[in-house]
Amino acid sequence: MDSESVFQRLLWEPAMAHRPRLSLPGHPLHVIQRGHNRQAIFTRQRDFRLYLDYLREAAEHHGLALHAYVLMTNHVHLLATPRGEASLPRTMQSLGRRYVGYFNAAQGRSGTLWEGRYRAALVDTEGYFFTCSRYVELNPVRAAMTEHPRDYAWSSYRRNAEEAQDPLISEHDVYRALGDSAGARRSSYRAHFRDAIGTADLQAIRDSTNRGWALGSEAFRSRVAMRLGRPAGPRQRGRPRKTADR
Repeated sequence: MDSESVFQRLLWEPAMAHRPRLSLPGHPLHVIQRGHNRQAIFTRQRDFRLYLDYLREAAEHHGLALHAYVLMTNHVHLLATPRGEASLPRTMQSLGRRYVGYFNAAQGRSGTLWEGRYRAALVDTEGYFFTCSRYVELNPVRAAMTEHPRDYAWSSYRRNAEEAQDPLISEHDVYRALGDSAGARRSSYRAHFRDAIGTADLQAIRDSTNRGWALGSEAFRSRVAMRLGRPAGPRQRGRPRKTADR
């Protein structure tokens, strides 16, 4: 078996023991991937640039539309919509294969770079799309790395909120609905950043992404569960109430 086959087997075999992620073609996902033991996965500017190049090429090839992203020192966040069921996993596989190979060679290291599987949550576009996009692009601010998201180079904020060009970004329908012109859309998008994300929403995003739940209302989770035939959120606690015989 050649080294490429070994790599792909090691990449995919651990995932077979896990339940498949919730995913629906045409529906956005919040994705997070961390470095092993929270170690740095980017150490210089070239690392960031190459990761974004590899991400763009893989996403275009496998049909994944990116709406927001941020590359932190030891993890990444993406908000993206898959065109097909395999769009996200194949994008992440291709990206991981190329970037880990590059990073290991550049650092003179070997072995895994990631902390297990990437995590993903289906996002309710009606209630959480912009909340999730803000969550992604505000990461450097929450980490006290910058005072404003525009000051961080490795995110999509300046493309979505200002006039920067970014070939990675595809506008989602809810973003395009913000205004009739690019300027109006950017202005409306910036308005979402005037208020901090509430504690409950922060917790909902983190819980849903880490546990693989759908991020949205109970009605949204119920619709997802019906379509996919399995739970899309936390199981209700307690035993079911008994009903009287009739």
